[in-house]
Amino acid sequence: MTARPTARVLIDSPLPQLDRLFDYVVPAALIETARPGVRVKVPLRTMGRTVEGYLVERGEESDADRPLSELEDVVSPVVVLPPGLYATARRAADRAAGSASDILRLVIPKRMVRAEKAWAAAPAPDAPAVTDDAVAWARSVTAQYPDLASAVTGGERVALDAPPRPGDVAPAWAELLAAIAVETLASGRSAVVVVPDHRDEAHVLGVLAGQVAESAVVRDDARRSGPERYASYLRLLADVPCIVVGNRSTVYAPAHDVGVVVIWDDGDPLLAEPLSPGVHARDAALVRQEVEGSALVFAGITRTTDVERLVALGWVRDIPARRRESPRVVLSATREGESRGTRVPSAAFAAAREALADGPVLVQVARPGYAPVLVCADCRTPARCAHCAGPLRARRPGAVPDCTWCGRSAPAWSCAACSSPRLRMASSGSERTADELGRAFPNTRVIVSDGEHQITHVDPKPALVIATRGAEPFVAGGYRAVILLDGDRMLMTEQLRIAEACLRWWSDAAALAAPGAPVHLVGVAGPAARALATWTQPAYARAELAERAPLHMPPVVRVAAVEGTAPAVSGALAQLRTDVPALSEAAVLGPVPREEATVRALVRFEYAQGRAVAESLRASVIAEALRGRRRRGAPPGPRNTLKVRLDVPDLDL
Repeated sequence: MTARPTARVLIDSPLPQLDRLFDYVVPAALIETARPGVRVKVPLRTMGRTVEGYLVERGEESDADRPLSELEDVVSPVVVLPPGLYATARRAADRAAGSASDILRLVIPKRMVRAEKAWAAAPAPDAPAVTDDAVAWARSVTAQYPDLASAVTGGERVALDAPPRPGDVAPAWAELLAAIAVETLASGRSAVVVVPDHRDEAHVLGVLAGQVAESAVVRDDARRSGPERYASYLRLLADVPCIVVGNRSTVYAPAHDVGVVVIWDDGDPLLAEPLSPGVHARDAALVRQEVEGSALVFAGITRTTDVERLVALGWVRDIPARRRESPRVVLSATREGESRGTRVPSAAFAAAREALADGPVLVQVARPGYAPVLVCADCRTPARCAHCAGPLRARRPGAVPDCTWCGRSAPAWSCAACSSPRLRMASSGSERTADELGRAFPNTRVIVSDGEHQITHVDPKPALVIATRGAEPFVAGGYRAVILLDGDRMLMTEQLRIAEACLRWWSDAAALAAPGAPVHLVGVAGPAARALATWTQPAYARAELAERAPLHMPPVVRVAAVEGTAPAVSGALAQLRTDVPALSEAAVLGPVPREEATVRALVRFEYAQGRAVAESLRASVIAEALRGRRRRGAPPGPRNTLKVRLDVPDLDL
């Protein structure tokens, strides 16, 4: 019997029941172009239409009696899905109880015909050459960490505490990441550098621009236009090494022969993917390292509890710096005779005044705007909008307050608790802080950097720089003093990891100080403040893990969120108990009511139970989707009656 050529295709669809490979017959006209990795069009009989997908495998089948549809067409002859990318996406999706096509949709840009034709007509890129001077520079930087070069060459998993100091062009951490990438490129392999946002990306690209040719670096982020992203993606598919720098989805970048993947600041929430299946860049990098065997480097000013857990298990190797560096941190409190409500104590005020004679001073605040929080002047009840119950804010002194949610103004506001019409500003934002400090330091330049006023660089001339957390501009040579305000208010946020996040915000700002410059943390005590003062962030992460272990809090355990209609969630939890009988009695929290007639439950489970839990919950999602599809005469309701997300960082019901 003659064998017929077949193709296994992954349908590009968000429907969970289609997350598998479908078999199709390859017609004679497409034998040459239907190669693994190309985009194809296939008929889907269950939907009665033609859909797009990726040809994953080619084979032959001797069973000619099995009815199979034929491939409709090959969209493009370009192989956009290499085997390694599919393997990584499949593993990451299975771990997160999601669909591989959802991950590939984040990685592979939409096809741009003009960009593809230009790429096909252009000559193949040459292998990048790294000069001896660039290699010598890279080795001098990585030499600060003993055994780092050999660990990267050997494909190890490594954790680094980056040097907390600014350079002349970029922060020292950007030089470290660039040096690792340059050394890897010099060895003939690619390097993938993943950073949280465009500011970090600009720092790394700025350092690389002075060491390697522009053609050797590929920028990959969602801020670029569609044709630019697609052209960059096609460059990655070439059989020559390169350095890839980009944001969270860059962790999947299919560069040629990847030697190292570097994740910078994995505690930044921007590295957590909000779209389904919600795989964090850190977890995706760990999966990729297992699939490809490349080296993996976690670097940051601070150490997250997630990475510290891996270090404690021996899964990640901690390589300390040859010489320990730390800023000069002062825990600044009010002195005798000062009011306890004083926002800037005299010690910090004096440090700022002295530092302004030499250069800029950084003041970190918690929130943007003028007065982000308004309360009743009589009973201190938070001021709320009469239309949507959103919090009111004041943009300027004496201005009519408006709602931060709906934008409506509230000219005739009265307190719902005591009917008082008087308002009081309960907190100071970046603009109000700038006004207050501008009056305290007359004839001094004041610069505001927050979400509405984004500034990336400031010259080294004297100035007061008021910045919200994460928006601190870079100064060549560093700030002459750093003052960290509102730390007590930051710690009051009701989140499991708020102390860990505050330590990261403070440490990142402290790392911008010039060597020897004072860093004043105002009005904060406790373990996080002591960790900043002694610059012992890894020890703080270990202590956090020890406290969370008896409480079964992440990352000591994994957490899955199950949300949907009450019957769907109850059915999924019952099936989970059946499939994973080893789950503890206290594993499930909830369900509790949510919006739009839905409920939500949290499931805590050990890492060893991860595969079984993911498979059970994924099966429930598919079963619920098929059940909803069969109810054609049912009244309108929520389209997705069951949603599952694994590795929820906080137990926030």
